[in-house]
Amino acid sequence: MAGAVFVLSSLLLFQTVSSCPKECSCDTHAKVVDCRGRGLYDIPHKLHQDTLELYLQNNHLRGLGSMSFQETPQLQILNLANNSITTLSPSSFLGLKSLKVLSLANNSIREVDRRLLVSIRNLTILDLSFNTIGGLPGALADSFHFLTHLSLHYNRLTKLDRIHLEALGKLKVLQLKGNPWRCDCHLIGLKLWLETFAFKGGVVDSVTCVQPHLMLERDLRHIPYELFHSCMITSYSYLFANIHYLDNKHRMLSGQLHPSPRSPSGGDFSPSGEAIFPECEAKQRTRPVNYRHAIATVVITGVVCGIVCLMMLAAAVYGCAYAAINAKYQRELKKKAKEAGSGDERKNIEREENKEPLE
Repeated sequence: MAGAVFVLSSLLLFQTVSSCPKECSCDTHAKVVDCRGRGLYDIPHKLHQDTLELYLQNNHLRGLGSMSFQETPQLQILNLANNSITTLSPSSFLGLKSLKVLSLANNSIREVDRRLLVSIRNLTILDLSFNTIGGLPGALADSFHFLTHLSLHYNRLTKLDRIHLEALGKLKVLQLKGNPWRCDCHLIGLKLWLETFAFKGGVVDSVTCVQPHLMLERDLRHIPYELFHSCMITSYSYLFANIHYLDNKHRMLSGQLHPSPRSPSGGDFSPSGEAIFPECEAKQRTRPVNYRHAIATVVITGVVCGIVCLMMLAAAVYGCAYAAINAKYQRELKKKAKEAGSGDERKNIEREENKEPLE
């Protein structure tokens, strides 16, 4: 019996050792496979199914096919940085439901398929920096509800819709530096979101504008709203929409600080039973910067309109006064002319009377 147990243990140990690819080094206790800088062109096979961490950076991988990591369904950390990846199959990460950290930095990825994100919904850290990504899929916000760190710096993003970020409720760090941002009307929504995000304690590196020339080398967050004058109605719509948005947020936070009797815990709840409002510290906070900017813009607009109205009123009063003075002056001239005419006639009569009669 003891011999059979020994043989079985030996077979299990041999299977564990043999499950490590020859190109990599493995730590069976920590369940870590290290394949960094081995000149690999493909994902290594014979990986142990209990592997938790897989490091494949600094190789020559060119693409990821369908279910590339089906041998390691328990993966929690996957690093694919510093390769030559250009294509990603929509099902490349299918089966990795436990994946928490994914790095695809410093590759040649041009686009991210929205179907790629469906199978990795539990990510907390996603690094897509130093690629050639020109846009993000709309499913980004719906896929990553647990994401805390998102790196998109040094790509080819020119705009980023606010809708991509609003649903990332747990996001703490966002890196956007090094993209050719076009700071026009399409980025007003992003500017408002960044200011609200910073007010909540989020960290953003910088959003440096490349176009138009007026905004060159300026950080989007620090550009005053007055410089977006070309947006006209659109910009004001965004401003007032943001005022409404912040007002609702303020009411929500006030409702949490002063619990409502609608529920036992003092807050509203979603159909799933989770609280809708995030946790809020019970301390006084100043109003967000964008709220102050919006109010200042409205006040300045009102002052300018008032000044224009006063100038128009002054012009009307001046015109009326000038017309009255001119009319009075003309009447006096006519009166003097009449008086001068009657005086000349009287002198002529006296001159005729003083003449001596002719012989």
